[in-house]
Amino acid sequence: MLPRLEDDLKVALKAGQKRRVSTLRLLLSALKNERIHLQRELTGEEIEAAIRRAVKQRREAIEQYGLGGRPDLVAAETEELAILEAYLPRSLPDAELESVLRAIIQAKGFQTARDAGPLMKELMAQHKGRVDGKRAQEIARRQQARVDTGKARHAVVALHRSFARLVDGAQPEEPIRG
Repeated sequence: MLPRLEDDLKVALKAGQKRRVSTLRLLLSALKNERIHLQRELTGEEIEAAIRRAVKQRREAIEQYGLGGRPDLVAAETEELAILEAYLPRSLPDAELESVLRAIIQAKGFQTARDAGPLMKELMAQHKGRVDGKRAQEIARRQQARVDTGKARHAVVALHRSFARLVDGAQPEEPIRG
């Protein structure tokens, strides 16, 4: 991966692509600092992790610049984000991510919002590097909310039936649980 980054930097320099040159130089600098810090050559996974950190920084900057009303900086960061994402493996599409989450939820028996942590841990272990954690967490919460909503709806119906029996003077079939 490192030779590819260096070759792409040379090509960008020759082509006069200033944004690409600055982004790749910054990334190579971060990788060099990481190598110095670890006092050894970086593995492919460590290089990918550094690129992911850079991507995360760009996403956070885009969000902050958007809130601050700086469309010029949003555009610049978005361009850098696209450059960096080209060096990462393709992430799972939302539809596939939803089906993977559903399968994990069913296989492990996760049912409540409290299970979000173990669910995310399992997802990241199975698909490391191919899943954006923030996006996966949003989808997982939506799916678990559907499950929780279905359970809540069932509980409300059961409570309503029990209340109706009490009003009619009959004893409820099962005790009311809180």
